[in-house]
Amino acid sequence: MGLCFSKSSSNDNNNHYPESQSNENKKERENANKSPLFPFYTPSPAHSFFSKKSPANSSSCSTPGRLFKLPFPPPSPAKHIRSVLARRHCSVKPNEATIAEGVGDSGAATALLDKNFGFSKHFMSKYEVGVEVGRGHFGYTCAATFKKGAMKGHQVAVKVIPKAKMTTAIAVEDVRREVKILRALTGHKNLVQFYDAYEDHDNVYIVMELCEGGELLDRLLSRGGQYAEEDAKAVLRQILNVVAFCHLQGVVHRDLKPENFLFSSMDENSALKVIDFGLSDFVKPDQRLNDIVGSAYYVAPEVLHRAYSTEADIWSIGVIAYILLCGSRPFWARTESGIFHAVLKVNPSFDQPPWPFLSPEARDFVKKLLNKDPRKRMTAAQALSHPWIKNYKDVKVPLDILIFKLMKAYMRSSSLRKAALRALSKTLTVDELFYMKEQFTVLEPSKNGTISLENIKAALVKNTTDAMKESRIPDLLASLNALQYRRMDFDEFCAAALSVHQLEALDGWEQHARCAYELFEKDGNRAIVIEELASELSLGPSVPVHAVLHDWIRHTDGKLSFLGFVKLLHGPSRSLAKAK
Repeated sequence: MGLCFSKSSSNDNNNHYPESQSNENKKERENANKSPLFPFYTPSPAHSFFSKKSPANSSSCSTPGRLFKLPFPPPSPAKHIRSVLARRHCSVKPNEATIAEGVGDSGAATALLDKNFGFSKHFMSKYEVGVEVGRGHFGYTCAATFKKGAMKGHQVAVKVIPKAKMTTAIAVEDVRREVKILRALTGHKNLVQFYDAYEDHDNVYIVMELCEGGELLDRLLSRGGQYAEEDAKAVLRQILNVVAFCHLQGVVHRDLKPENFLFSSMDENSALKVIDFGLSDFVKPDQRLNDIVGSAYYVAPEVLHRAYSTEADIWSIGVIAYILLCGSRPFWARTESGIFHAVLKVNPSFDQPPWPFLSPEARDFVKKLLNKDPRKRMTAAQALSHPWIKNYKDVKVPLDILIFKLMKAYMRSSSLRKAALRALSKTLTVDELFYMKEQFTVLEPSKNGTISLENIKAALVKNTTDAMKESRIPDLLASLNALQYRRMDFDEFCAAALSVHQLEALDGWEQHARCAYELFEKDGNRAIVIEELASELSLGPSVPVHAVLHDWIRHTDGKLSFLGFVKLLHGPSRSLAKAK
């Protein structure tokens, strides 16, 4: 292992995976950090990956908002950012006392930790370790070569994580979960290939594909800090494809940023690979995570509110898209608290150059990724269906996990709400129907143009990995059991799979809703008494239904009012849920 340490590295950041870039690229990044030509790299006193620091001066917490665990003291998400990070890994800054996690004696706590992962112990017999190619805060990465077998001579990247740095139970679990996710996620061309994990008394070794093309961040700088629209599409198409794949498997990455995408080779058209699953986690279909995790400039608003799911990754992609297209960060401040405030309260600017000179479709694309309400944000599959990107070469829209969640809610809805959703589905535009048609096609309908539970099962099996089993995605099938006894045509599928929240975010929502209400008046609206509506919404007897539902019904004819129609589209609202 002496070889691993033989080359010093100035790349002291929090990335867990190889940073395979040339010395020239490193110099470009340093120069860009000093140059006024790169607004993306405006110097800031805040610790961030944008600030190049020598190992001697580097803080143990150099990426803003890196890692957090509840309990978390209110009111500011940034208030104890440093201490929480230190507590998670028992790391200390200069002149700062060690903060142990839940114990007074960190040494005693470390001694009690079980650092036996059950990995193979034969790393040194299988690999010849080469030079160090990257260094992060919690480990470093070396090139290595297979010593024998069919892959003899083949180069790989080995992430080395010293067990001495695993000083908390959380740190140990992070490593265990990272390997578990890498083992489970397989089969996507934009996913870094995982070979195996090993351990000995001192280290854990994670063996992966060696990506020699450098970071997306370096390519961005080499282009003057900005991508042309067509080139940005090529990058974002790959990012969205692999993230859609991860989300379908029930894996949320939680740290998407330009440093965590590497090119396979230096070739201009090289495949882009997502790396660093050290912060990733499995998430069940209806689960909300509460760890405040990620890098400050890319963290989603709902992460700061401690209730989020896969939509948080989409926000991060929106930040990356914004940077690629204009070279500046959408949210910036001189302090971490300021960054978080901007993320929560400030809307990104689309008025400054080059935005006025970019296509309206590009602006709309980024805005729909950076919607602060996660329910109104596009999914990765929907983003690939967006007019700006869908016609880029051979874009194939993958199966979207969102449609199963929406279908589940539809199947459990009252007949009145289903009628309202069918009316709304008839107002979808050509662009909105494109996504629906793509999803319906992926489910491989029968010759008569209908789908059943068997189609959904087959689609999941076709896309399944071990990660999908871990995140309990197949459990969604139980909520769709009604399709076992009947079939669903495309028109009903559109009603079942549309998101009312996403339609509300559109500029033409009012027109959508009014047109849908007119159709509902003709086909689905009927006289209804408040008690019947309360029953439709499953309101309990203790709810003051006349007070709650008074405005939902027209008193002239007893039919659903426009206000009641719009509220019915959402199902029981939060206020109704609290009233139960």
